Amino acid sequence: MGTPEPFRQLASERSVVAFDFDGTLTTRDSFTAFLAWKAGPYGYFLGLLRLLPHLLAYAFHRNRGRLKAAATARFLGGMSAEDLAESAEQFAMLHAQSMLRPDAVQAWRNWRAQGAVTVIVTASPEITIRPFARALGADVLIGTRLAVDEAGRITGKFDGPNCRGPEKVKRLREAFGDDVVLAAAYGDTSGDREMIRMAEIKGYRIFKGRP
Repeated sequence: MGTPEPFRQLASERSVVAFDFDGTLTTRDSFTAFLAWKAGPYGYFLGLLRLLPHLLAYAFHRNRGRLKAAATARFLGGMSAEDLAESAEQFAMLHAQSMLRPDAVQAWRNWRAQGAVTVIVTASPEITIRPFARALGADVLIGTRLAVDEAGRITGKFDGPNCRGPEKVKRLREAFGDDVVLAAAYGDTSGDREMIRMAEIKGYRIFKGRP
C-alpha cells in the first residue's frame, strides 16, 4: 500500500479488481461497529443522544459525509491518530472473523491467486480499515481520510471528500491513472455504482455469505 506511481505501474502489468468493504467484504458497517466497540454500550448510547440533531438533519440533507463527520467528531475528536490506529488494530483482531463474508473473501483470494491487483475502496476511514486490508493482503487501500491537527490528533473533519459514489472513481483514477479499467468491481450500495460501472465484471450485491 505504497505511493501512486508504483500503483500505475502495477495497473499496466496486471488486472485491477476493486472491492467495497462495508456490506461487501463484511456483513455490516465496520465504522459504526468500531465506534460502538470503542465507546462501550453506555458511551455509545450517550454519543448517539448527542448526535440526535445531526441524525434528524440527515433526514433532510441525506448527506452521509456530514453525518459521518459529526459522528467522528463526537466519538473520536481529540484522540491521537496513533491511539486510533492501535484501537483499530485491536478491533480488527477481535472482530474480523465474525464480520468478513466467507464468499467475498474467497472471491478476493481467487483474484489474488490470478495475480490481480486487489484494491479496497471504502467510505470508511482508511485508518480503521487498514488492519483488515493488511490481513487480507490488499495491494491498495482507498478510503476516507480523517484530518489531524499539528499535534497529531483527530479533528473530526475529513482530509478531502467522503470516499463514496463519484469520489471512489476519482480516487481510483488518481491511484492508477485516468485510463484505468477495472477487471471487476464489487459493491452493495448506490455509493458503489459509479465504481462498478467502470468494471468489466460488475458485482452488485452478489455476496450473501455469513461467518
